[in-house]
Amino acid sequence: MLVTTKAIVLNAIKYGDSNLIVKCYTELEGSKSYLLRGVLSSKKGKLKTAYFQPLTQLKIVANHNNKAALNSIKEAQVINHYKTVFTNITKQSIVFFLSEVLTYSIQEEENNTELYQFLEASLGWLDSNEKIANFHLYFLLNLTKYLGFYPETNNFKFEYFDLTEGSFVNTPPKFEYISGNDLDAFKKLLGIHFDALDKIEFNAKTRQQVLTILIRYFELHLSGFRKPKSLTILKSVFN
Repeated sequence: MLVTTKAIVLNAIKYGDSNLIVKCYTELEGSKSYLLRGVLSSKKGKLKTAYFQPLTQLKIVANHNNKAALNSIKEAQVINHYKTVFTNITKQSIVFFLSEVLTYSIQEEENNTELYQFLEASLGWLDSNEKIANFHLYFLLNLTKYLGFYPETNNFKFEYFDLTEGSFVNTPPKFEYISGNDLDAFKKLLGIHFDALDKIEFNAKTRQQVLTILIRYFELHLSGFRKPKSLTILKSVFN
């Protein structure tokens, strides 16, 4: 079936000498993987390797074969061209990290327009703003809204946050939880909007700690989620 849809590149892996396997999150049909034959060796083809950098936003014409795991792309064009994402080393590090997180987090081959719009808006904000030190923390926490495990905030004033249950509690849970300074920092991210990000003043140590908490939260709620390899680079960039 031939489909025209917007798509965000999650990752691209070299396959053989001249092929790429590309995973995209599409606006119409969720997560899809494509085999791009000969794209690494072809100079004149319609598909350019540069189109498939992490989190590039595309409009694609693709063959979606429901029986096969790998689909094919007939045409692609870059939309929402980034001005700074691939030239700013900090933004580049964030993008590589988020592409790994999304690759491990999003598996569903089904339409989720709200998630697609969140990704699109977030990447646009990252591209056009300079105060981005807390962006990845905000992104991770708000991504959980669309994955189904955003923290329950009814008892926001309670002194413990149960990471396994995703809720605030008044007594220490038996297993994984946060409290004290970690909880205070975590709470600062809840319920804010992009434009308030620069008002959150985290030092490097607190920022690292909140990131560690969020990664653990993902591990507890998503089966098959792995710690991104780019986490070390990201931490050094913000240290």
